[in-house]
Amino acid sequence: MNVKSMEQMSKDETIALRNKYIGKSCQLFFREDPLKIVRASGQYMYDEMDNAYLDCINNVAHVGHCHPYVVEAGCKQMATLNTNNRFLHDNLVICAQRITNLLPEPLSVCFFVNSGSEANDLAIRLAQIHTGNTDVITLEHAYHGHLTSLIDISHYKFNLPGGPGKPEHVHLASCPDTYRGKFRASNYPGKDLGSLYGDEIREICDRVKSEGRGVCAYIAESLQSCGGQIIPPDNYFREVFKHVRAAGGVCIADEVQVGFGRVGKHWWAFQLQGDDIIPDIVTMGKPMGNGHPIAAVITTREVAESFRKTGVEYFNTYGGNPVSCAVANAVLDVIEKENLRENASQVGDYLLKACETLKQKHKNIGDVRGVGLFVGIELVMDRESRTPASTLAKKVVSTMKNERILLSADGPDCNVIKLKPPMVFSRANVDEFIKVFDRILGEAEQKIESAASAATVLLDTCRMPTSIKHNSEERIKSI
Repeated sequence: MNVKSMEQMSKDETIALRNKYIGKSCQLFFREDPLKIVRASGQYMYDEMDNAYLDCINNVAHVGHCHPYVVEAGCKQMATLNTNNRFLHDNLVICAQRITNLLPEPLSVCFFVNSGSEANDLAIRLAQIHTGNTDVITLEHAYHGHLTSLIDISHYKFNLPGGPGKPEHVHLASCPDTYRGKFRASNYPGKDLGSLYGDEIREICDRVKSEGRGVCAYIAESLQSCGGQIIPPDNYFREVFKHVRAAGGVCIADEVQVGFGRVGKHWWAFQLQGDDIIPDIVTMGKPMGNGHPIAAVITTREVAESFRKTGVEYFNTYGGNPVSCAVANAVLDVIEKENLRENASQVGDYLLKACETLKQKHKNIGDVRGVGLFVGIELVMDRESRTPASTLAKKVVSTMKNERILLSADGPDCNVIKLKPPMVFSRANVDEFIKVFDRILGEAEQKIESAASAATVLLDTCRMPTSIKHNSEERIKSI
């Protein structure tokens, strides 16, 4: 392939034009040395020099970058018809039927939109109309989208130094992190951590009710991604949903990051906590179109009926258009035909075990957690204090990029290495990642130890008698 034919200008020219015309708030990966990606296939991305990079972070390209079946479905429909959903079209109703068939029975009404942000915004609107309330419960480090209504409930954003802060109608609950959170497994052995974290939600609900109001909604990612690949403890959602509903609220499961089989065992991550865990509203996005902009809100007939009774039509120009629905249907086909849920389960288990083995070797790995192809490796300065190793994580991500393996670090301290690759990720890919990550982390740890040893020597030198200290200083200078 003539890679140069895929470039319209040099990398330097691209950077110059981006700096000139694109808002500075739109940040790049690897800003000090950004990648120019010109094509992709499966779990690999290629730069302008045709160097292949193993993509360990792109959960948007769910069934693999540029999957030929998905590309063909979109191109074929685009060449035939693309219009809004005020006209009848089979793609729309087939997509709605297929998605609702993958969800528990009460979740049976679809609203199609273009992005996860639009989906979560509509979910909050549905909750407000159905309950007549406005108070929303969200979690520490949560991220639900970039609309103003969602920044309001995204601690990941509103808590930044330049952020708008938390609005009065928003109530912040602890992130159900059993490693670093308020209730740690190490501090509460044998305890029901789900119930402990759930009690905090109950307290918020009680406080809202004591002030003469009801709860509008509780919203949470089924597995928190930006918060650091958090796996909620067993029984958490069971307790939370019970308390929220008792306060008049509805429960929203944000599956934008982790839906469509990424967890392997189930289609949706909220199902990990039991068949009886059924949200009132489910939002989905990113992987639904494998990179094509399509998302959806699925809710109960009761919630949808409350929305209808307002008399206000809901119309989304591009939501549910024939091309987007053709793409989404193709994505579902590929997941099923290529057994990608099974692959996520098997390769994910293999990845988790390999990471656990690395944890026994590297003292800077404090925790390994995950399910399916959703894994986090938390780096710490030492395991006892659990001090976040943020600088180490940044260095590892940068060095791995130089080795042509793409990772990211996230969490409140940016010390959690995130792995959420395309679902076609293989055991061979795991082996490649583990081999390079093991070496790079080991090299970084050696540098940390050397620096610590040098600091110790310097401290000891400062404590020496004056005559000896002088000789030592001269020796250091000669080196």
